Amino acid sequence: MVLLTMMAVVTIGVVRLRNLFAVVILGGIYSFLMASVMIMLDAVDVAMTEASVGAGISTVLMLGVLHLTKMEEIKPAHTPLLPLFVAVVTAGGLVYGTIDLPPFGDPSGIIHQNVAPYYLQNSITDTSAPNVVTAVLASYRGFDTLGETVVIFTAGIAVLLLLKGRRPLPASGDGKAKSRTRRRRRRK
Repeated sequence: MVLLTMMAVVTIGVVRLRNLFAVVILGGIYSFLMASVMIMLDAVDVAMTEASVGAGISTVLMLGVLHLTKMEEIKPAHTPLLPLFVAVVTAGGLVYGTIDLPPFGDPSGIIHQNVAPYYLQNSITDTSAPNVVTAVLASYRGFDTLGETVVIFTAGIAVLLLLKGRRPLPASGDGKAKSRTRRRRRRK
C-alpha cells in the first residue's frame, strides 16, 4: 500500500506541475516505483524491463527532448473537464471490470486451471528450456515476444529520429554552399 500511495502522490505531482523537467523526473520516479511493485508481485522480469526502459532509457530520452525544447508547459486555454470526465469514466469501467475476478493469488482461480499445469509439466520436454518462464516467453509465446520486441525497437528508432538534430543550411553567401552547388552542377 505504501508503494501504491507513493505512486498516486507522484501521479498528482505530474498532473499539477508545469515545469517539464520536474515532470520527466517524476515520471522516472513513477517507473521506479512501478518496478518496485512488480518485484513485490514476484514479476522480476517485468520489473527489470520497467526499470531499464521506463526509469532509465525513457527518462534519458525525455531529458534529451527537453534540451531541444522549452522547459515550461504552456498553460491550457480551457479547463480540461472533458479529459477528466473521460479518465474518470474509464477508471470506473476498469474498477467495475475487476469485481468478478478471483482473489489475488488464489490457486483455484480459473487462470491456474487452463494452461499453467500443462506448462509446468511439459515445458522441459517440449522446449528443452530449464526454466518455465523462459519456456513460456521464448517458445510458447515466441511470436508474441517477437512482436513486443519489434514494437520496442520501432519506438526506439522513432525516438532517435525525433532527437536527431537538424543542421541549419548555410547562408547563400557561404563559400561551402557555393562549392556544393558547383559539385552538383558538375555531376549533372
